[in-house]
Amino acid sequence: MANQVDYKKFCWEIDYFSFLRSKLCYSDPVVIGGFKWRLIAFSKKGTDSLSLYLEAVDLKALPSGLRRFVEYSITIVNQTCEELSVRRERRIWFDKNTPNWGWPDMISLFNLTAPNSGFLVNGGGVMVIAEVEALEVIDTLNPSQVAEISEDRAHDYSSSSDELQNKDDVAIEVNGFQVLHSQVTQVKAIFEKHPDLTSNFSLKNQQIKNAYMYALLDLIKTLCKAPKELTVEDLNKADNMLSDLIKAGFNLDWLRQKLDQGLDKQIAYDTRIRELEKQVKKRKLALTELEGDLEKEKAAASVATIFSD
Repeated sequence: MANQVDYKKFCWEIDYFSFLRSKLCYSDPVVIGGFKWRLIAFSKKGTDSLSLYLEAVDLKALPSGLRRFVEYSITIVNQTCEELSVRRERRIWFDKNTPNWGWPDMISLFNLTAPNSGFLVNGGGVMVIAEVEALEVIDTLNPSQVAEISEDRAHDYSSSSDELQNKDDVAIEVNGFQVLHSQVTQVKAIFEKHPDLTSNFSLKNQQIKNAYMYALLDLIKTLCKAPKELTVEDLNKADNMLSDLIKAGFNLDWLRQKLDQGLDKQIAYDTRIRELEKQVKKRKLALTELEGDLEKEKAAASVATIFSD
């Protein structure tokens, strides 16, 4: 039985390990706008991506001419940093022939399961949020409805879709890697400065390639932080990531040198801080002892004055 949802948002926690054992995973259906909706999750054989789709369950049993125009979004929640959550949105028609729409590459399994990624929680759960706005229902077999929707809504739908289209929702290829629009300039600059970056990189799977590039960009972002913002633990994690990238075939001697220098400086910095903290502690202890001696001398001097009188 479907749950009635007053608000147009519902959550689904996917058991990731059950997901790996199943061909398809379905959320419990919910009723929004008089229709039953559910989410579908799967990963195609031979791919490295989690696919997520929204399905209008009722449309399968309805006449072929019925269509429903829907604005919806699907978000994979990052539990440690909301800004890192993965969100996609779309406005599109659902009908009997196409009762579900979504994204075959919502997120790579590499990014989803990476240590400390923030996506897997509660022993392997993935939190997904869907927001559904059922905007329009028409019968395409009724010419008057089709004419009305075409005249009154066509411009609104197209312009709204343009406004909703996020440039970072579109993958742009740079040297065989698909990156976000906001990352294109940086990736091009890296290849221009280091043309042999991927000369030993032989992986063919596009999703895995993209995941490694994202990891490289995250690593560079970490190393560009001010020294005071980094800890030895941060740099050790960066060192592990760099080792993984090098094993995958990236030529990163230039980044290895930068990381080693940063790690040496940070270790020296932390060592100096600990040494100064020890000195401060010793001097505070010595000062406390000195203050104690001073009070004793004052007391002794007072007693001596009394007896001399």
